[in-house]
Amino acid sequence: MLGVIDLPTYLAGLVLIVLLPGPNSLYVLSVAARRGIRSGYTAAAGVWCGDTVLMTLSAAGVASLLQANAVLFGIVKYAGAGYLTWLAIGMLRAAWAMWRTRREKAPTETPEAVTDERPFRRAFVISLLNPKAILFFVAFFVQFVDPGYAYPALSFVVLGAFAQVASFLYLTALIFSGTKLATAFRRRKRLSAGATSAAGALFLGFAVKLSLAGS
Repeated sequence: MLGVIDLPTYLAGLVLIVLLPGPNSLYVLSVAARRGIRSGYTAAAGVWCGDTVLMTLSAAGVASLLQANAVLFGIVKYAGAGYLTWLAIGMLRAAWAMWRTRREKAPTETPEAVTDERPFRRAFVISLLNPKAILFFVAFFVQFVDPGYAYPALSFVVLGAFAQVASFLYLTALIFSGTKLATAFRRRKRLSAGATSAAGALFLGFAVKLSLAGS
């Protein structure tokens, strides 16, 4: 079908890959838990746009360039690790602030605080600053593209469309799960501080894993 081979195997592998936790899904979940469904989808849109860019770059051969150029790969890799570290530090600081004020009444989030985070832009940058994702897309997609097909770009579009549908369904589930957690987080500062600390620790883990990854 349009140069795509062994579609059932691709879909099975895609489901497993999408379900693996990563910085994108974790960030969308945290935004939905803190700010609701609309902001959760705003962050998810950033992820989808970032993934679209990565898929396009992979189809254009940029992933192969990164894989072949160790210096370029290192620059992108450490930039991504640094950004994830910066996000992790922000989460840990927020968790400490929540813990220190756990006995106080939770303040109402101001409009300035709501607009300051810019979830779409942050999710978009998180998606882009991950060279391993680019390499993954080209390494995974190419296995299901018929080398004899005359229009391989169309095959990448089909595979990418399936990937985006799977991502949409998964992030939608996370968004609605996150909003159910929001009430508990607002009422219990200790729970909120613990969850934010865990998210920060995971982001640090992602940063370390990315910085140690080879090309």
